[in-house]
Amino acid sequence: MNDTDETLVLIVDDAAFSRRMLRKYVEAEGCQVLEATNGQQALDLVQQHQPACILTDLLMPDMDGFQLLQILREQDRIIPIAIISADIQDTSQQRGIELGATSFIHKPVKEDQVRQIVRQLLQREGASA
Repeated sequence: MNDTDETLVLIVDDAAFSRRMLRKYVEAEGCQVLEATNGQQALDLVQQHQPACILTDLLMPDMDGFQLLQILREQDRIIPIAIISADIQDTSQQRGIELGATSFIHKPVKEDQVRQIVRQLLQREGASA
């Protein structure tokens, strides 16, 4: 795993409130945060900054979390990714896993759950580096 001073976590969500809340939880883990409001912006930030992991909302305009995940995997980006969604359907979670998501977080998110998943994602990132 990288030193926490250099560990970047990308949060992708079109809702400002959700991004602020997730930022608070991720920063509590000693990480720096990048924010994107949509999938295209997330792809640009991944290209520029190579984050250690990504937390992405599932339902966003223009490019949803599934599309973002699919494009990242098509680019052979091996970045641990957690999908965040209020959708409780097993099919959504299964599709995310099939597309290469590492974790699935159900909304409403809880701080301890987000922090634990960030730690797990960063451990995976360190193991694959």
